[in-house]
Amino acid sequence: MGDYAVATRDDATDWMAEYPAFGEMRSYTDALGCDAVAFTWRRMPPDTGGKGSYGHRHKDQEEIYFVVRGTVQFKLGDDVFEAGPHTAVRVPTDVFRSVHNDGPDEAELIICSPKAITDEAKTEKTETDFWPAG
Repeated sequence: MGDYAVATRDDATDWMAEYPAFGEMRSYTDALGCDAVAFTWRRMPPDTGGKGSYGHRHKDQEEIYFVVRGTVQFKLGDDVFEAGPHTAVRVPTDVFRSVHNDGPDEAELIICSPKAITDEAKTEKTETDFWPAG
């Protein structure tokens, strides 16, 4: 047998555990023992996500968001657009980003990126009041 790993939802760390009304954001990265790839599954109930809060970027992590189900709004820099099911969005390292589910249905996303090489606290930058009012 090869050197592989299997992880279930219960094995994955839920970054949203303290905020159950906002869905789940489960990182499978550590549960799988990944050296190079970060893999996150995000469940977003209606009217949840980053709208009204901050945008963020990762100095050394390009990210790909894949919308599995539902329609979500992306704010990338100054651009705001919607992405529906089976749409992939690549976000480069220098772009501030935020995702929000404005729709009436739950949405699901998969987020993939290279695993952070450095301490996340040193590489993530945030921008407050990222979404325009209204």
